[in-house]
Amino acid sequence: MAFELTKLLRPHIHALKPYSSARDEYTGKEGIFLDANENPLGSVSSKPFNRYPDPNQTALKARLSEIKKVAADQIFLGNGSDEAIDLLFRAFCRPGIDNVIILPPTYGMYEVSAGINDTRVVKIPLSADFQIQEKKVLHAIDDNTKIIFICSPNNPSGNKLNRESIYKLLKSFNGLLVIDEAYIDFSDEPSFSRELDQYPNLLVLQTLSKAWGLAGLRLGMAFASREIIAILNKIKPPYNISGLTQQTVLKALDNLHRLEEMVSEIKSQKTALEEGLRKNPKVERIFPSAANFLLVRVPDAHKVYQQLIDKKIIVRDRSRVQQCEDCLRITVGSSEENNRLLLALNEVLETQAIAETNQRK
Repeated sequence: MAFELTKLLRPHIHALKPYSSARDEYTGKEGIFLDANENPLGSVSSKPFNRYPDPNQTALKARLSEIKKVAADQIFLGNGSDEAIDLLFRAFCRPGIDNVIILPPTYGMYEVSAGINDTRVVKIPLSADFQIQEKKVLHAIDDNTKIIFICSPNNPSGNKLNRESIYKLLKSFNGLLVIDEAYIDFSDEPSFSRELDQYPNLLVLQTLSKAWGLAGLRLGMAFASREIIAILNKIKPPYNISGLTQQTVLKALDNLHRLEEMVSEIKSQKTALEEGLRKNPKVERIFPSAANFLLVRVPDAHKVYQQLIDKKIIVRDRSRVQQCEDCLRITVGSSEENNRLLLALNEVLETQAIAETNQRK
């Protein structure tokens, strides 16, 4: 059965007439602007922030189109990837009726957004080696399944999910398949955004928060068919990306060489961090990672996490996450930060081992 976007869409969203802002109705740059009830005297700031920003982020999308090799009208920009995730629920999931499938352990906002939008979550855990269990996912799909969320490289495990498994789901599922590529810049695999023309039910999420180092600006990207992007633009707030963010990101996108340098350095530091962790016999396992972090299993991870905080070293305690028992997620830091982490972790684990030995006496 062919993918039909209109059938997937909530009927009232299909019929919705979007808000038309002043900047949608007149897109020119010159003139006396008396249409948007802005302050004509300027801003209390030293910079001219008195005018509303471009609601369509035209210049920014044009530059991203060049970099990402995706047509500008197949790009949605949001306040982080989280905005796109929330809008997908609003557009496609009928509250109290529809469901989505997630593959834990995975990014927590899929489930949070589902809860906010009163959408049932069906959980099909990844396998022991953090891979998709295709048959179980396909078996879980019913007439009300609207979206499957896949994170690759996966958070918090860090590994790449098998591409053939993803292709199989793309071909077999008539709902939306969302692939979250927040960490794609650290991976050696190509983005699924190259596959948009082959799969009308595909939506790819990316972010500028990780490799690009722009987390404070909160800019997320969604790539999909023109029809899906048009729906997201239809229901987003009119000025969801500030003028300051648009201007700053546009300038930052000229520094592609800096991106390459930082990604290379982070990969190098990840290798060094992994080597340092392997030298500690109390580190039980370091999971394969194609991201900018490592998932590490240690004895009594929650206690280790607290003791690291006492030393002003903050990692992420994932020990209560399904299939991540006794695991810490450690972001790759600078050389100095990684060395301090290794020293602190060695001290904590050595103290822990001494205490266990004394208890046995």
